[in-house]
Amino acid sequence: MTQRKKSSKTTYGLLGKNISYSFSKKYFTDKFQNQGLINHEYLNFDLDTIQDFSKLIQEFRFSLKGFNVTIPYKQEIFKYLDEIDDTAKEVKAVNTVKYTNKGKLIGYNSDVTGFEQSIIPLLKSHHSKALILGTGGASKAVSYVFKKLGIDCIKVSRQALEKGDILYGDLSKSLLSHYKIIVNCSPVGTFPDIRQKPAIPYQFVTDNHLLYDLIYNPNETSFIKEGMKKGALTKNGYEMLVLQADESWRIWNE
Repeated sequence: MTQRKKSSKTTYGLLGKNISYSFSKKYFTDKFQNQGLINHEYLNFDLDTIQDFSKLIQEFRFSLKGFNVTIPYKQEIFKYLDEIDDTAKEVKAVNTVKYTNKGKLIGYNSDVTGFEQSIIPLLKSHHSKALILGTGGASKAVSYVFKKLGIDCIKVSRQALEKGDILYGDLSKSLLSHYKIIVNCSPVGTFPDIRQKPAIPYQFVTDNHLLYDLIYNPNETSFIKEGMKKGALTKNGYEMLVLQADESWRIWNE
């Protein structure tokens, strides 16, 4: 990275790897234009390795106010932070970082707010148990919200990594009859591999189920389409993205 001179711009960005597809850059660029914030910019900080993070901070130290964090650095960013919000500590994943005027990096998790606010209006009395597909950073935020709401949840993965996790092969008619919420936190089905879907027994999905996919591109994933065929309530991840982005903006400016 080349050394950057002190900038008159106020800089925000997204830290991740292979993030040219990102929702965040367009969302915040449009937000800045619509609000007349002509001295604001939102950049993609696409790093091949987290070890390049220190050079990034050095380059943007005069203009940076905050940034979002996505795959694969939601956990790796911890070692570079000066402080971590209690929620992010419990979730064990950071997706929002504030860079203070004193040069401190403080980590937060706005995925929690985004998911909670987007799913609460959909919940009915029979939605008391949830299956979480995937075990990455996003699944940790989803699990945190369910525990906060008093909803029992189990994580499902191809390789059970933590106590209580189950495998996709363990999913049965009996299990799905009790777990009426299914949240896809895995990348399976995202663009361009839109024909793929998580390997769950869709024949046991009913109109009492809620299928929530954190993926937003495509608008209707194969996972969502299978739920719709069964009359299930469905939702994609777009509103969650907007809500978590707005929460990030609030954190950066509070």
